[in-house]
Amino acid sequence: MDLHLQGKTALITGASQGIGRETALVLAEEGCNLVLVSRDAHRLNDLAETIRSQHGVSVSVVAADLSSTVEVERVAASVDGIDVLVNNAGAIPPGTLQEIDDRQWRDAWDLKVFGYINLTRSLYANLKARQGVVVNIIGAGGESFNPGYIAGAAGNAGLMAFTRALGKSAAGDRMRVVGINPGPVSTARNETMLRNRAQADFGDENRWAELNAALPYGRSATPGEIASAVAFLASSRSGYTNGTILTIDGGPA
Repeated sequence: MDLHLQGKTALITGASQGIGRETALVLAEEGCNLVLVSRDAHRLNDLAETIRSQHGVSVSVVAADLSSTVEVERVAASVDGIDVLVNNAGAIPPGTLQEIDDRQWRDAWDLKVFGYINLTRSLYANLKARQGVVVNIIGAGGESFNPGYIAGAAGNAGLMAFTRALGKSAAGDRMRVVGINPGPVSTARNETMLRNRAQADFGDENRWAELNAALPYGRSATPGEIASAVAFLASSRSGYTNGTILTIDGGPA
């Protein structure tokens, strides 16, 4: 299926690893030019070289800490002509209300919650000029309300509301705003979380694979499965999808 993304330009945050990296590869395969953003310049440059050599698309790199409003504005000022914004940067740590202190909570939200909001605001006029698409990679924790992931549950639920509310007004600008809520995804971060849970549940972090095997289909999602959904939602093939959030968690366990 031709997604009609050839020649479009996508900005991807958190692009140096995991879902962000895979999204860059999938969009490059579809012919998208890319702007890759994360804090890790070395990984970004390595990925950019790989993509240029494999797909022949234009790739630029911006190393930035999106928890800083100044850095967000610097990123926005450095680009022009964006068709797709993929907000993906940030990971909120697990923990209960008493375990996550004020500094941890604010640092996590500054990057993920306010990072998404501020970058979208800063690039909105740019996207509007191209009738662009915003894809927010959020997280299924915003649906399950786990007290052991309270900062993430609250932050993700807020981003879900942000996605739906902005989608209502974006339609008037001929734009679309959509979200994806991944469940567990086979990344290094997910393995760390499973190890921590195995340590808490079993007293042995090496039993994390048992938790993974108990998921639907006996595994976590792959980053590529999430990235492929990003590409479809960003494309004109999904042109009537707006203000909605796709959950990708394998269904009921």
